[in-house]
Amino acid sequence: MDGKTLAVPDRPGNRRADTFTNVLENPRVGLIFFVPGKSETLRISGRAKIVRDANLRESMAARGKTPEFALVLEVEEAFFHCSKCIVRSNLWIPDAWPSLDGLPSVAQTMVDAPALPMPVEALEEIIRQDESERLH
Repeated sequence: MDGKTLAVPDRPGNRRADTFTNVLENPRVGLIFFVPGKSETLRISGRAKIVRDANLRESMAARGKTPEFALVLEVEEAFFHCSKCIVRSNLWIPDAWPSLDGLPSVAQTMVDAPALPMPVEALEEIIRQDESERLH
């Protein structure tokens, strides 16, 4: 927005607004930005507020969808973070990633942890449908 303020649109997600609840309780926010292929990260912190300004939200429309809210952050601190953890983790090297064999799917975890009374396959279909229809 200017040299010390940035706005992040609220894009479709789980419709729980967990982040907004957190901001209402404590406006101190920290963001970390990862860029595929770059080892350094950008860290920003400051005070946030939730806004519904129509002009701002319309300026952040994507694929014909205007966000309902935006998170406006007054930046107090911004710095690049050391790349050592990214380099050591091989985050951007798919051949170095560990095998995911044996790990449960998100759907399986969601069914098991809260003991949802639905088949894993039904939840997997909901997740697939959500990804295809609700992403902007």
